[in-house]
Parts: sequence; structure tokens; C-alpha cells
Amino acid sequence: MFDPKTKKYPYPKNTDGHYIIIKKDDKTVFDGDYPYIDNSRGFRFMQGVVRALLYAIVFPASRVRLGLRINGRENLKKHRDVISGGVISVCNHVHMWDYIAIMNAVKPRRPYLLVWAPNIRGENGKTVRLVGGVPIPDQSAGTRAYLRALRGLLGGGGWLHVYSEGSMWEYYRPIRPFKHGAAYLACEFDKPILPLAFSYREPNWIRKHVFRQIACLTLNIGEPIFADKSLSKKEMKKDLTIRSHEAVCRLAGIEPKDNLYPPVFNNSVRVDYYADSYGEGYRGSK
Repeated sequence: MFDPKTKKYPYPKNTDGHYIIIKKDDKTVFDGDYPYIDNSRGFRFMQGVVRALLYAIVFPASRVRLGLRINGRENLKKHRDVISGGVISVCNHVHMWDYIAIMNAVKPRRPYLLVWAPNIRGENGKTVRLVGGVPIPDQSAGTRAYLRALRGLLGGGGWLHVYSEGSMWEYYRPIRPFKHGAAYLACEFDKPILPLAFSYREPNWIRKHVFRQIACLTLNIGEPIFADKSLSKKEMKKDLTIRSHEAVCRLAGIEPKDNLYPPVFNNSVRVDYYADSYGEGYRGSK
């Protein structure tokens, strides 16, 4: 499998760290009154407009620009009954447009996406909300309303997408450790996890030298994973986190035992497995 090993992005020390600078903060408060799933008529109308633009312009353009290929769509048909009962998908987060690629792959289904709260407060917050962004509340006052909204979404057969690595690292090949959030929700609401993974292909000369494309993307769709209900709740969550991480690794073309990181996040820090290409100044802790 192709590994871009790009020098372009300043991957943070912590594996869940963010390096994109958000310039705006509109001071939105994600408390018990915030509409985490907004079903108002005006909002639904605007979502419909955005959806039409996605189909007409964004999906075709992103597929060409990313060199996107989609493998495993047959799994969506094979497990249609399971997915239609409500599902939580997980994936490595490797590009600004990778959620657009996921929306394209699973259409006509309309997934929702768990989003870091500052992204909703930031300059692209309204757009993120319209494509399904659900902010993770950063204050305890919003937690109950947030979970109630997710229960309603999944209980009604909805699709929730979670980036379990915790942040976006563009064109990074190793699968970073997963946080427990997706597994917690899957166990709490008795829903399966659907693993997805992006892998890379080496771009041709035109893409590399004219469009300055680092790699072409392939989205790989796996099969649902279910919680082991014979375990205690704590062990069930850990086991589901591990198995979903292993599934994402395999879909990305990496054997779990050969992956650079363990499956479960524990204040994990970046391993510079190609640090020499960055020089001494980029070297981080293992």
C-alpha cells in the first residue's frame, strides 16, 4: 500500500491533537437548550438545498479532485436491514473532504457527524451543521440533551459517523488510537459499528506535478461489528473499540499487529516512524 509520508503537515505531539487553526468563535453555547439534531422547518429546507448542491456539484467534483475510488459498497446492500435499524460508522480522518467522500459513498442515506465543538463555533460552522454536523458539548449542561438527540437519531434508524482518532491528520497512513466514544454509544444504544477506512494510491504524473496532489484516496467499506454482550459494560466498550480499530486497520491495508499504534487511546503521542525525512527539528516522543 502506498504511504504518502508527506512533510507538509505539522502533526501534533498527541495523536488526538488538532493543527488546523480556527479563526472565529461565535460563542455558541452547547447546553441543554441547543438543538443538536435540528428538525425545524427552516433548517430542514436549507439542508435540502445543500443536499441538492452536493449531488449536482460537490460529489462529482470531489471524486475527480481526490481521485476517489469506493470499495465495498456491496456491504451496504448485504447488511441493509442492520444498517436501516441505526448504525454508527468509524473511519480514519485523513482529509478536509473525507466526510464528503463518505456521504457520497453511502448515499441516498444521510449520515450525521460528531464534530469538535470549536469547529461548529468557527468560520465553517454553519456549513458543517448543514451537512449533518452534531457538536460534542464541551460543558456538562449539554450532555443529557446531546445523548437524548443521538438516542432519537439512532433509534429512528439514523446513521451517525464518528472519527474515533479524535482529529484530522491529512494523508497520515498509520491508524491512530481510538477513543471510546463510538463504542460507548454503540453499547449504550445497542447499535452496530460499521468500519470504514481510507487508503492511498500513488498519484500519476499529472496529479502529482500539475495538481500537486499528495495521494489519491480509496474509501473501503467493511461489515458491521456487534458488541459482545457476554462482557461487562466496561469490557464490552473496550472490546468493541479494539475490534473496530482492528477492522479499520485491515480495511486500510494494515495488519493490526503491524500498525504503529495500539488500538485504545491513552494520552497517546505521535511516533515519528519516518522522522529522518523531516529532520531533527520534527522529531517527537515515542
